[in-house]
Amino acid sequence: MNRSIYLTCPVLENDRVRLRPLAEEDFPHLLPFSLEEPTLWQYSLSSAAGEAQLREYIGAALAGRAAGREFPFIIYDKEKGQYAGCTRFYDIQEAFGSTQLGYTWYGGAFQRTGLNRHCKFLLLRYVFEDWGLERCEFRADARNARSIAAMKAIGCVEEGILRNHLPIPQGGRRDSIVLSILREEWPGVKENLLSIIH
Repeated sequence: MNRSIYLTCPVLENDRVRLRPLAEEDFPHLLPFSLEEPTLWQYSLSSAAGEAQLREYIGAALAGRAAGREFPFIIYDKEKGQYAGCTRFYDIQEAFGSTQLGYTWYGGAFQRTGLNRHCKFLLLRYVFEDWGLERCEFRADARNARSIAAMKAIGCVEEGILRNHLPIPQGGRRDSIVLSILREEWPGVKENLLSIIH
């Protein structure tokens, strides 16, 4: 592996978007989404809806980074000149060459604008070309058709369903779909993403 994400603290950006490490001071940038768009976390295991939950959400993300388990980013849309949401690497297994990419959400005004594809291009390029990992995994609530379609559109391969996998805040349990991109698949995924974002 080339380098650890915790040592390099990457800022990932292109002409459209800037992803930088999430900080406690980002609370006011994310608060409008928390107060005005609670449905953003409809399928999430960890909601940031409401001021108290947003503080908890950011605190948990930063604690995960401090413990070497996660690396959260805040997303800034350069085109709109506004903060747009969050994403993160988690379940980081550098010794095994793998990570998961998730906890991704965008405010309503930034959805279906192409922003997600720019973010995924930068994040996946970092995973395979800079970080040197072998596998990037994605998981989602199996009911979240929009998220699953977006992952497949960028080139994720469906691996299967983890049945009755995790408890959900509303009560009951969810099935989780597992998808991934492997290092050898990255060149094709990269070519596809570049053809879309340029």
